Amino acid sequence: MTTLKEKLQADLNAAIRDRDELRSSTLRLTITAVTKEEVAGKTKRELSDDEVQKVIAKEAKKRREAAEAFAQGGRHESAEREKAEGVLLDAYLPKQLSDEELDGIVAAAVEEAKAAGAEGPRAMGAVMKIVNPKVAGQAEGGRVAASVKKLLAG
Repeated sequence: MTTLKEKLQADLNAAIRDRDELRSSTLRLTITAVTKEEVAGKTKRELSDDEVQKVIAKEAKKRREAAEAFAQGGRHESAEREKAEGVLLDAYLPKQLSDEELDGIVAAAVEEAKAAGAEGPRAMGAVMKIVNPKVAGQAEGGRVAASVKKLLAG
């Protein structure tokens, strides 16, 4: 079984051979981010696949935010490139939960938190502690928080 980092490297080599500039530059930047994360701290370490996925998710989020900023600034060509890079990186991440699936998981967590005595908007932290492990890597934190707020308020 190859690791996710090895898969990224193999895909980079294939993209370079195919002269796919978008794919190769995106994968280069992502591998650099993974390597930077590995050497951060006091000692160099090898990242697990879960940690590599977190780095890829962070890079994909950067691309989405950059695409929005470019679109607002009227630089549509740059925005399209950033969107394409984000889509390319999303292929390496687990399938994201739909809004309905996320709301179902959050609703169950809200009921669990209420059973434990947490009520109203103050229960946000308790609900997030229940939800986050269940949706790790499958939903962005902002989406989860918005869903929790919506169900606690409503």
